[in-house]
Amino acid sequence: MNISGGNLPTIPGAGQGAEVLTAALSKKQQQADGAAALALIEGAAQATSAQSPAQSVTATLGNNINVYV
Repeated sequence: MNISGGNLPTIPGAGQGAEVLTAALSKKQQQADGAAALALIEGAAQATSAQSPAQSVTATLGNNINVYV
């Protein structure tokens, strides 16, 4: 995520107008990055809730090892 405005386009000689344009473009980029992060988190939460719950631990856990050659 890039939060610096150094690589955003500026209009030479526009003064404050260029700063406002840069700030607006930066805000839009941050909103897009945030929406993408939220979508990723929601997707991960849905994937984990669809999995079956873990089986309970028993005393015989690990006694049988399946080896495929």
